[in-house]
Amino acid sequence: MEQILKEIELQDCPLCRGTGALEEEGGWCFYVSCLDCGAHTAEIPYKTKEERLTAARNASHLWNIGKVLRPDPGE
Repeated sequence: MEQILKEIELQDCPLCRGTGALEEEGGWCFYVSCLDCGAHTAEIPYKTKEERLTAARNASHLWNIGKVLRPDPGE
């Protein structure tokens, strides 16, 4: 990912305090997931190059405010 995306700061996982990673899925969305417990944000889609950075920032914002899905069955 380009430099601007690397500058997005992520707090520790709101569930386990593990490390979060900003992920891009197939060139259509971003989400943040915990490398330890598997918790993750919703997928934030984008359609254009201009929307891409906004989607990355929105995914990181959800993570940083604790809006995550647990990896438990039924979640």
